[in-house]
Amino acid sequence: MAATIKQTVVSSLKLLLPAIILALTSACATNISAGGATVSLPSGGGSAAKTGREMYQKMMSEGAAYDDKALQAYVSRIGQSLVASAGRPSSEFTFTVLDNPNINAFATPGGYIYVNRGLMAYLDSEAELAGVLGHEIAHVTQNHSSRQQTAGTTNSVLAAMAYVITGSRDVAEASTMAGTALVRGYGRDHELEADEHGAQYMHKTGYDADALLEVIGVLKDQEQYQRVKAKSSGEKVASYHGLYATHPRNDARLQQVIRTASELELDQDVENPAKPGEFRRLMEGLVWGASTQGLRAEDRYYHNKLGFTFVRPQGWTVTANAKAIVASSADGSASLTVTIRKQDKALTPQKVLEDNTSGDISIGTELEQSGLKGYTAVASNGSTSRRVAVIDYRSLSYLFEGKADNFVATDPTFLAIVESFRPSHPKEQKAGTPAFIHYIQVPRGATLASLAAGIRIPDAEAQLRLLNGFYPRGEPRTGDWIKVIR
Repeated sequence: MAATIKQTVVSSLKLLLPAIILALTSACATNISAGGATVSLPSGGGSAAKTGREMYQKMMSEGAAYDDKALQAYVSRIGQSLVASAGRPSSEFTFTVLDNPNINAFATPGGYIYVNRGLMAYLDSEAELAGVLGHEIAHVTQNHSSRQQTAGTTNSVLAAMAYVITGSRDVAEASTMAGTALVRGYGRDHELEADEHGAQYMHKTGYDADALLEVIGVLKDQEQYQRVKAKSSGEKVASYHGLYATHPRNDARLQQVIRTASELELDQDVENPAKPGEFRRLMEGLVWGASTQGLRAEDRYYHNKLGFTFVRPQGWTVTANAKAIVASSADGSASLTVTIRKQDKALTPQKVLEDNTSGDISIGTELEQSGLKGYTAVASNGSTSRRVAVIDYRSLSYLFEGKADNFVATDPTFLAIVESFRPSHPKEQKAGTPAFIHYIQVPRGATLASLAAGIRIPDAEAQLRLLNGFYPRGEPRTGDWIKVIR
């Protein structure tokens, strides 16, 4: 894992913009859910496939893949077996597990299928995993691209990519490109069609298509849990775009398409490809929650509470207190002070800068970095000059003021600090004790409540129930294998 992030998310997305626009004009579809970004576009050739390839390369270069070669190979093997059953060549599809705790899976142009490790933690079998992959494969094979084009579609794709690459909703929201539903999903008919064909691929490969219904149950439990949490917190309910956003748990149409798929006659008998114990063995030790793959750069300052970072020049120190953050040169001849005020959304960054800066203002420049908008200029009082700037992030305005004994020589450093200000990547946040999925056999007399008592995570009992299919109530039997978090 690289120690330094060389490019901001926005610069990365700008490199993709021309290809994304071409893909959009080729009738692509975007689909973003509140619980995780989803970008689903047709797999066709030309610009769309090029877009998917560039997205994949960018995500891989940003360290988005989960660092477990055995698990990656396992998911790819299952996916390719389903692709073969769909009658498509293996070269058309690439499968990747993302190091993302959100419960989601998605497809991008060119047959790139992604599943978050956060979703995998709640699955109980290889057949359920095959159900998720089959559903996403079907979105590609069935060319679910009939979308109503809107003026905001391009920005929606960019916001989605910002979320996928960084895992940070702040990056997307700060870009003014994201809400809880940037664009609608495929719609129930297309989701049902994806389930229908996904179930057929499962059956032809040897998996029990009824496992797709088990996945619906798992995700509906998550939806119920999210509703309980949302009711108490006021937040909106997260959802996964396909397998449960459009289906009730007992959807008769869904049950019918799965039953129909299970009754398909095959040219020859196909054995269940799952190897006993393999799914459990590969899921043992799966990271749960925040990533353990750190990306903190040594030459940057990170503010954990406010979630921002900027370049710290070599030899400089940064101190923070309740009033300001101050970056100072080693010899004390230069310093840049950052103060914070509540953002006034009626005022532009330029207006805020002008209202809060004394002296003459010159060489003004608008800033737009990592989706954040700002303004910077040079302020002068007689023979003394200062670098000043304002950047809006979340609901705050960050005000910068740089002073130096030799301003002309130091100003490029001040400007570099200002222009490097951006939201922190989730992997750059200081993580607590890492947590992992482990399997145990239920001891005699143990309950999920008693097992949860020793697990130091929020809502531990609810999480154990969700992980093991006992939400909101129910208990495993003595000796049953269940997942716990340690």
